[in-house]
Amino acid sequence: MPATRIKIISRSRGDARDIARQIIEIAKSLGIKYKGPVPFPTRRLKISTRKTPCGDGSHTFEHWEMRIHKWLVEIDGSEQALRQVMRIPVPDTVQIEMVLGG
Repeated sequence: MPATRIKIISRSRGDARDIARQIIEIAKSLGIKYKGPVPFPTRRLKISTRKTPCGDGSHTFEHWEMRIHKWLVEIDGSEQALRQVMRIPVPDTVQIEMVLGG
């Protein structure tokens, strides 16, 4: 069966890393070939807003930043491995995309 690409997207680096480790442990326990985890560059979303909503007073700003972490894991597709991967409990901060035959 062809390889399956699993992309893990998260706002929390630790959560993404934990999911990648669990996928690799599944592949190791079943004796399946795997590649990764390969970290992609972290995307930073920055927003600056005024502290005072009315515009009076000093010109002070608040700066907000959200970081998005992406990891890629590729495993040889076996039905048993994919079923175990789909049973991994995924936190709300993590999004998983699977491409079969990638």
